[in-house]
Amino acid sequence: MNRSEFIIATAIILFVAFAMGWFANWLIHRFTRVSKGDIGELERMAQELHEAEETRDQAITYLQQREAELTNQLAQTEAELAAAMDGLRDARHEAEELRAYIEKIHQR
Repeated sequence: MNRSEFIIATAIILFVAFAMGWFANWLIHRFTRVSKGDIGELERMAQELHEAEETRDQAITYLQQREAELTNQLAQTEAELAAAMDGLRDARHEAEELRAYIEKIHQR
């Protein structure tokens, strides 16, 4: 193989490699191309996701506020219950003292 034949063979091999690379690139772009409809759908989905996240954040805020209100209401109810129980205990103690006093008077 002389010099001219070697250059031509090398040129053909390089051209075939270039053509195969270009064809592979075209195939990849052909199959991975995103259509305008897909882009529109992706944008719509992104918008819906954003709205869902905002709704979730609002729900979390509402639940936190409601939890704080209920915790406060529970604390007030427990305080009222404790006060009522103290009053009932005092009333029972006073009633017991009155019964004892009445029995003491009747025994004399």
